[in-house]
Amino acid sequence: MNAGTESVPRFTIGEGYAVYRGSTTDSAFHRHAAFQIAIAVQGEVAMVDASETHHQAVALVVPPMARHRMLATAELLTFFVEPHCVFADRLRRRYGNGVIAAPELRNLREEDIGPAGGCPSSELDPRLVAALNTLRERSVPMPGLAAMVGLSPQRLRALARHQVGMPLARWRVWARLRRAAEALRAGQSPADAAITAGFADQAHFTRRMREMMGLTPAAVLPVLRGHPRRAT
Repeated sequence: MNAGTESVPRFTIGEGYAVYRGSTTDSAFHRHAAFQIAIAVQGEVAMVDASETHHQAVALVVPPMARHRMLATAELLTFFVEPHCVFADRLRRRYGNGVIAAPELRNLREEDIGPAGGCPSSELDPRLVAALNTLRERSVPMPGLAAMVGLSPQRLRALARHQVGMPLARWRVWARLRRAAEALRAGQSPADAAITAGFADQAHFTRRMREMMGLTPAAVLPVLRGHPRRAT
């Protein structure tokens, strides 16, 4: 599928990635725990980084934890690639620092990411990969998580910061957001999805989603359920 033939907004979650296609308005500043590849279906996509530098290109790549905000785009194809899959290895090697223009990715398709998204990174410590995969599926306290992968809590925390550039606490939030999105797609209310995913309540879920994605559950809910609505 070329980035240019589909107009109905959609948000799907795959193994190691998620993809949104639709319009966006100006977002709040936020930081993902995944790589973001934002591709304009027509024209260019624009965003502003933490230093207020304006970036504009047919495709932009944002590494994990890089603070930025999206500017309004009539139609955007954006991929969120989790940092412990093989496809993320490719992105790390080429787009590791800051917001980077990537016109060579203008024709990237979901089918290009899918197979690699399901394969574990060949560059990260496999114990870290195992820990990230575990947290993606369920919440485990740090002592138990570290014991599961054969590391001390201190060593596991250090690996996460060094190899994927984020504290494990941020990955926990991302994993909960992923579980909440899956619960919403399955028909749960935002309040129920918040509890299912491990958030304290719906307000906590909303706050964390805005901080990490610049969106709210109310914005993505219609897209997850197949009812188009302009994202905010």
